[in-house]
Amino acid sequence: MTAWQDVPPPRQRITPLGWLRVLWRGALIGALTYGGLLLLLFVRLVEWPLCGQARPVTPHITRFVCRTALRVLRLPLTVHGQPMTHPGAIVANHSGWLDVFVLNAVQTVYFVAKAEVADWPMIGWLARATGTVFIARKGTEAKKQQEIFESRLMAGHRLLFFPEGTSTDAIRVLPFKSTLFEAFFAPALVRSMHIQPVTVVFHAPAGADPRHYGWWGDMNFASHLLKTLATPRQGRVEVIFHPEVPVDAFENRKTLAQHCERVIRTAHVNAA
Repeated sequence: MTAWQDVPPPRQRITPLGWLRVLWRGALIGALTYGGLLLLLFVRLVEWPLCGQARPVTPHITRFVCRTALRVLRLPLTVHGQPMTHPGAIVANHSGWLDVFVLNAVQTVYFVAKAEVADWPMIGWLARATGTVFIARKGTEAKKQQEIFESRLMAGHRLLFFPEGTSTDAIRVLPFKSTLFEAFFAPALVRSMHIQPVTVVFHAPAGADPRHYGWWGDMNFASHLLKTLATPRQGRVEVIFHPEVPVDAFENRKTLAQHCERVIRTAHVNAA
């Protein structure tokens, strides 16, 4: 059964103390996030004329905001392995919106997201400002998207995408779609690009539903955010960096996608 067909966990009633946590954590994270956004936009006004697509300063603002947000939530983060130093991209499993904070906290990355995200209130602004690459699910856009990918990768940007194509219940890894892997087999990239699989494992708070941090199907973002902010004792999250692999070691996008899925799924099962 796929994650989006599962019955979601029962909605938890937020206690008066829980609402206090929502208020103070929400206020701090909101001020941190949008204060960081304003600072980032100001710095980008200087960075863009001097550096163009390169972003030597603004990603550090994003990392600071995300690391601090996790501290405000009191969600411990453990990192295993090392981010790769080769040019290339990262693929990871996807549990929900918290992945963005977690993965931004551990290294400088630029997310690849569906085009609709650009139009989401507030979230779309943050995504645009932090250099997210938006992709449309149209065959007619394939060539244009290939050119955007090549341009960003050649500029040294480390792109990160979620091959499952959707968020999940945080207790499983769904089959990977191989479509986006095709970009790395472009003649200009195939001999220099590496792909690093990364596993993100959320451990629910003691006594909570194992799917506590998952966000999928028709689950409402606002209610999920409130539940996360109200949680008295958070669980924890692990990020596992696996060895990177050269793209040209694989016959095609499907074999590359299968390798990444196998590595990420195995680590997810072992860490659960």
